[in-house]
Order: sequence, then C-alpha cells, then structure tokens
Amino acid sequence: MIYTLKRLVVITLAIAILPVLSLGQQEVTLKILQTSDVHGAIFPYDFIRNTPTDGSLARVFTYVKEQRSNPNQQVILLDNGDILQGQPTVYYSNFIDSANPNIISQVLNFMAYDAATVGNHDIETGPSVYRRVERELNFPWLAANAVSTTTGKPAFKPYTVIERNGIRIAVLGLITPGIPKWLPKILWPDMQFNDMVETARYWVKYIQKKEKPHVIIGLFHSGHDTSYGGADASESHNENASQLVARQIPGFDLVLIGHDHDRVARKVANIKGDSVLILDPGASARLLSEATITLNLNKRGKVISKTVSGKLVEMKDYQPDTEFMNRFNDFYKQVSNFVSKPIGRFTKPISSANAYFGPTEFMDFIHEMQLKISGADISFAAPLSFVSSIDSGVITVSDMFKLYRFENFLYTMELTGKEIDGFLEHSASLWFNTMTGPGDNLIRFKDDNGRKRLQANYYNFDSAAGIYYTIDVSMPAGNRVTITRMADGTPFDSTKTYRVAINSYRGNGGGGHLTEGAGIEHGQLPNRIISSTDKDLRLYIMKHIEQQGTLDPQNHFYWKIVPEQWVNSAIERDRKILFSNRPND
Repeated sequence: MIYTLKRLVVITLAIAILPVLSLGQQEVTLKILQTSDVHGAIFPYDFIRNTPTDGSLARVFTYVKEQRSNPNQQVILLDNGDILQGQPTVYYSNFIDSANPNIISQVLNFMAYDAATVGNHDIETGPSVYRRVERELNFPWLAANAVSTTTGKPAFKPYTVIERNGIRIAVLGLITPGIPKWLPKILWPDMQFNDMVETARYWVKYIQKKEKPHVIIGLFHSGHDTSYGGADASESHNENASQLVARQIPGFDLVLIGHDHDRVARKVANIKGDSVLILDPGASARLLSEATITLNLNKRGKVISKTVSGKLVEMKDYQPDTEFMNRFNDFYKQVSNFVSKPIGRFTKPISSANAYFGPTEFMDFIHEMQLKISGADISFAAPLSFVSSIDSGVITVSDMFKLYRFENFLYTMELTGKEIDGFLEHSASLWFNTMTGPGDNLIRFKDDNGRKRLQANYYNFDSAAGIYYTIDVSMPAGNRVTITRMADGTPFDSTKTYRVAINSYRGNGGGGHLTEGAGIEHGQLPNRIISSTDKDLRLYIMKHIEQQGTLDPQNHFYWKIVPEQWVNSAIERDRKILFSNRPND
C-alpha cells in the first residue's frame, strides 16, 4: 500500500511538470518571401509594349504588407538578382537620370527588403551603376563567389545573419559563375567568379562555426538545370549549379534560386538524406516564392523540431499597393515621358515573328545598324525578344526596347572566313532540324511534357549580313552552310580575315558560336576584338534614327534555307507549334 502511494505521487508530479516544460518551449514561424529576375518590373505596366502587366513589385508589396500584418509569423523579404536590367524604368535610372538615387535602391529600401543577391544582368550595368546601388541599399547585397582578384576576398558581402524572435537566419548569396562567358571584363574589373559548390562548401562550414544559426538559406542567382546548353554537371563552374549545391552541401534548410526564369517548387535530398526545399519564382515579379519555416525550441534555445514548406504565389490576384504607387508616381511619369519621346519614322512595319524562317526586314535593320556603326564587313545578330513588332509611322524610345532588348556593347572582331563558316554552322545546328522530307519539322523542337518547345534559345539563332549564303537542312549538322560571295559581289575567301560586327554577349563566348563553332579558345577571344562601343548598341541605334529622321527598312535576302519545297511545306506547320508554345521573354 505504501509502495502504491509513492508510485502515485511520482506519477502525479510527472504530470504536473509537463505543462511547465511545454511553457518553456518556444515556437517561431518564419515566412520567407523571395523575388527574382524582376528585370525592372517595378510598376504593373510594361513600358516597352505599352500594356498593363499581371506582375510588378507594386503588387508584391501588397502581398508583403498582408503577410507582415500577421503577428504570428516573422517575415523575411529577399531578392535574388537581375533587377537592374529589362524595363525602361531601370535603363532610365541607370543611364539617363543617374544624378538621383537609383530607382531600384529607392524601391527596395521602401519595401524594407532584408537582403539580396547580385545577378549577372546587374553586373552588366557596369561598376559605376551596381556599386552605387550597393552603397544606396539599406541591406546587404550578396555574392560569396564573386571574389576580388586584388584582395582574394569576396567582392560583395558573402552572407548575412538576420535575427527574428531569437532565431538566427543565415543567408548565403551566390551568383552564376558564367559571367566571363557573356560580359566584357570592363564590367567586372578586378573580379573573378568561383565555382558555386566549392564556395558553398567553405562558407557553410564557416557560417555554422562562427554564427551558429538556427536556419541556413541559400540565395542563389543560378538555375536548377545543370545540363543547360549541353553543360556537364561534373565539371566546375556550372552556370546553373543551385540544385548541385542543395544536394551536395549539407546544412541548407531552403535554397532560393533564379536566373533561368523557370518556376520551381520542389524538395530534394542532400547527401545526408535531409530534405531541402528549392523555390524559383520565374521572372518579372509575376510570382513570389513563399517558404514557411516553423521551429520549436526548448528553453535553452535549442531546436527540437523544424518543418519547411513552400509554394509559389501568383501576383495577378493582388492589386498594386496604393502607398507604393503614390510614392513613386513622379518617377512613373518621368519614365512614361521618356519612352513616349518620338525619335523618327519607319516607312513600313517590322516584326521578328518571321525571323525564325528566313531573312526579314527586322533582322536586316539590326544588321544594317551594326555594319554602319562598326564599319565592319559582316554582321552577326539574333532576335533578342521572342516576338517584337514595330508599326510604321512615328517610332518612339519604347520601340527601341522592342528592337533591341539588352544593353549589349557592339564589338568589331577579326575572324577568318573559315571561322565565319563555323560560326554559322553552329547557329544552324542549334536552330534547324535535319529534314528527310517535307513532312519533317524545320525548327529543332524538344518534347516538354507532351508539348513541343524550342530545343535551343531563340537568342542564339544568329543570321548574317554582308555575305550571301544558303543553309541546306537536308544535310547533317556541321555541313549545311555554303557561303557564295560577299555582299559587294566579290568572292568569299575562307583564308581571308574579315571584320565582323557582333554584340558583346556573343563576342565574349555566349552561346558557343565563337568557341564551339568557330573553334576559337575562350581565352583568345579578347585578342580578336579590335574595337568596342563605349555605350550600349541600343543608344547608338537611337542616335542614328534621330539623325536620319525617316528610315525604310529593307530585307536584303542575304540568306535562304533549302530545299525550298521542303522548307515551305514545314514553315506554316512549325509556325503554329512555335507560337502556340510562346515562352515568356
């Protein structure tokens, strides 16, 4: 009887203690919100196409304020790069009205972002722009693998630690290391871009030891497809290594990615078998990444349990925030006036829609501009927006963003006739299928969950001007191009060196046309550049149009695809496939 009473007392005491232990525990919910690849989509309006949009940071802010109003969660707002290029909003602030604080630093500070990672298109604006934005931001701009060649230390802050309710959240930033293949070194002086996996391996260990965080987030401006562009995941400096890092480097609870404009919400297992959530919201602030991390801690602050879940949220369902729109209304008007400025006239409409099936006035106008500005013998160019059209009559600044999407410089390079042929063979191999009859596709497509999509990106479909040539799609890749003569009627010589007008993305090796196609070692490309514009090509085209006043775009029919009977049979069929599966630019 005594034993039973003692046992009863012990059990009662144990039950009484349980609520005390529960009261000693703490539950904290973190709501992580991510934008990426905003590309200047500040307002719910496309200043290039002059149409409303279903994205924008104005819509994002409505959602952010809603989430911040919930007292049961701690909100962390992050951006993942490529925000300084795309819409005329950022072009105007970067290069036209550069005396005032950059509109992006103003907007992100107003929205109270906690951290951001630098993107390759941010680097593309040049150090005078991105370093000024970095100074103006009220939060750290991250890129651990962008390393100073002078000091050997990160050229941007590598990581930051954010505290919420006693929870320490470490955010490690990484940028795609592919920048040297796309951008001239003048845009990233005294800098190198290291491998993402190796960089993450070092910094995760460092952060865990020094900061002892409860949560580690990867904020990577890099995509998920390691095989993109024929890349090998086992090789160093993979352009899209975000998923490699998530799988190979233990410690991350959440990896937020971007760069590829894909929409991703999935969990992967790392090498220790732990689950890592990966989120990618696509581009232009049409979606927002949202991760919910719930932590239970004991009274000593040790994490007992942690759950991570996530989703992508459509911004079209949220109205633009009134406070936001009022705050930046003056800037909105300035940009609207800028893009509406008339600069000349076209005698006929032009469109890139036909550029996938042969020569067009649209592409030949770009070629003509490149040849006149550079004084080169030959021009290479590709459409930079999937479909862009400019009407006849008055043309404005906004039309120039339809004509030429990116702030590329214009290079003049020296290439031999043989290298020019290899360049065009490479372009044709990305672009065209090998046809065996009129029933085959002309364009190279791939199957994507039952739908046909382009095998390669349209902005790698380079054509040429200044030479006449044919592409025989009945022949295998690498043996299709026949260059017949120069535009002035003189023979084309495979041993002769020609001056070629080419944009800086391609001239630095983007797309592989000069390396894989022409066979030039990447390190030798700078030696082939004999001149470069000091500003973006679009600006030079605008100045030329203003000087000429009225222009009459012409199709010079420099090239054609054969056998013509097969090609003509395939064009309408491929056109329906191509434009029914239109990608987001």
